[in-house]
Amino acid sequence: MPNGHPHRVTWAYAQEAELPGTTPHVPSFRPVTRAQRRVAAALALGPEDRPSPQARVVGRFIRIFGRSAWENAPDGDAGLIRIQRVTDRLGRLQRVPRGVTIVPERIGRSGESEWVRAGAPDERRVLLYLHGGGYFFGSPRLYRPFNWRLSAATARPVLSLDYRLVPAHTPADALEDALDAYGHLLKQGYRGEDIVVGGDSAGGHLTLALLQSLKERDLPPPRAAICLSPWVDLMCEADSHKLNERSDVLIPARKLASLGRRYCAGKPDDDPLFSPVRGDLTGLPPMLLMASGTEILRDDVRDLAARARAAGVDVTHQEWDGLVHVFPVFADFIPEGKAAFRHIAAFLRRVEG
Repeated sequence: MPNGHPHRVTWAYAQEAELPGTTPHVPSFRPVTRAQRRVAAALALGPEDRPSPQARVVGRFIRIFGRSAWENAPDGDAGLIRIQRVTDRLGRLQRVPRGVTIVPERIGRSGESEWVRAGAPDERRVLLYLHGGGYFFGSPRLYRPFNWRLSAATARPVLSLDYRLVPAHTPADALEDALDAYGHLLKQGYRGEDIVVGGDSAGGHLTLALLQSLKERDLPPPRAAICLSPWVDLMCEADSHKLNERSDVLIPARKLASLGRRYCAGKPDDDPLFSPVRGDLTGLPPMLLMASGTEILRDDVRDLAARARAAGVDVTHQEWDGLVHVFPVFADFIPEGKAAFRHIAAFLRRVEG
């Protein structure tokens, strides 16, 4: 990434054809010129220049039914609980294809976590996944379609953690659950180098807080980290919270800032639990950062990438234009979501050798 800028994904991505200009960070991702876009279009390798028609339709649907539901929910606990109940019902509707196995497990004080296996995963490796949802909704059940794709793409079992949620609990409780889950994997015989930790949105924030906490406790770090549209600074002060407030089809900036103030109340601005981007990033493992160029968290992720690189961290930062927050979650509906899993797999092949 020259000059510290993210790779801007412009919708022509080579899969089988060999196009010139390979980036050293993600072997299957190639920067694209106009000529290369014409070649890619001729070879039908992928959508060109702008989000796919499917992504645009999904974005409109989410704006109408997702963002508006959050905007119109009452402030305070009542609104959080309302959204929590709706997403819990959605979680009960999730199905997985044949060949995918799900095994529940309770770890520490957390809820019912799930081991998700797709295909024939390499049991010597594991991916601990921390779902998103602003720390107040989400569950392994809701994330089953995402988790089986993640297991299939990375060829390893995924442990999806059912960490405790607001308003009954706090983000500090969620971090305790994540530490317990990581310790559980170590006790099972996995080494740090066998573990990858990932998360999206608030789960991306929790991933970074976990990395900081492991370092403070002198515990072995994971081999790599994957953060999808991570909410890296609960202070919500980055410019894109204003600049992209209209273009973000899912997250109302006012609601997110209100959550951040609630979680950070009485805490110092540089507390790595609440704003891990402001903490000491030295010694963190290689990380893949993905975000949309039109979401309000765009600049938070750019800031994290720049600070982590300055601290000597191996960072792969991809910025995908025109997509919904945490777009890989919508892989059942949009081709860009499916493509994201190929980039995740390529990133892990590179860092794991």
